[in-house]
Amino acid sequence: MRNLEKITIKTEYIKLGQFLKFTGLIDSGSEEKSFLQNNKVLVNEVDEQRRGRKLYPKDKVEVKGQVYEISKDGN
Repeated sequence: MRNLEKITIKTEYIKLGQFLKFTGLIDSGSEEKSFLQNNKVLVNEVDEQRRGRKLYPKDKVEVKGQVYEISKDGN
């Protein structure tokens, strides 16, 4: 099983593009579109390319062999 890394957010959700910046997978918002076109990103085991996709607590994102789980601050 791959390592599961928890990503804690303070808001109701985080958009996929913001998530990519937050985790350091990209450096700026201008890289979002090309990163999603050139890398397989799974959200809850479904291929996702929309940078505006909202990620909520308990959602799992898999990218570059790493699995991340979104959690809410205080949970």
